[in-house]
Amino acid sequence: QVQLVESGGGLVQAGGSLRLTCAASGRSFSRNSMRWFRQAPGKEREFVAAISWSGGSTSYADSVKGRFTISRDNAKNTVYLQMNSLKPEDTAVYYCWAHIDKDYWGQGTQVTVSS
Repeated sequence: QVQLVESGGGLVQAGGSLRLTCAASGRSFSRNSMRWFRQAPGKEREFVAAISWSGGSTSYADSVKGRFTISRDNAKNTVYLQMNSLKPEDTAVYYCWAHIDKDYWGQGTQVTVSS
């Protein structure tokens, strides 16, 4: 059974940092690009960051560019999202995503940034 499990969320003050982890199991995702999305209360889910299968190419939403960094460790079947200089508007549930034969989503991890 394929699973994506996020962790690392929590409550942090504005200006602080968090590191999210997405651990994949059930099959290897080492040949697949992976992405992070987020959904704030009352808003649609939005793209945050993406990374190619090799890690050599990354992309970011304008709202997080320069503050967030996506990375991966294919040996561990894991993707990370380092979030620095957090702002209250970063408050959301963060989801990991991958596509192989279909879309796979994690259950999400809550990030709350207080002002």
